[in-house]
Amino acid sequence: MRQKTSGFSLPLPSAALVATLVLGFTVSPQATGMAQAGIEYPWCAVYSNATVGATNCGFSTLAQCRATISGVGGMCQPNPAYVGPAPRPQPKRHSHPR
Repeated sequence: MRQKTSGFSLPLPSAALVATLVLGFTVSPQATGMAQAGIEYPWCAVYSNATVGATNCGFSTLAQCRATISGVGGMCQPNPAYVGPAPRPQPKRHSHPR
């Protein structure tokens, strides 16, 4: 005797698919790593205690930082994580015999 079904069935996922998904979510560095910004800027705004002492290191110039904290309080300081641009390679000079 056959059992009556609704006519709609999905195949069970294969063991390989399940293992791949589990492994992908547990070992993935993106899932466990901290977010990183692509660009580091030289100036940080450290806001006052009224804003829970938050820090924003997204300023290219000291003037940008100071304009941001004016009115809300805080101070600007150099970004300790800022390395700066890599030095440009010097062009080779050819010596010309005289």
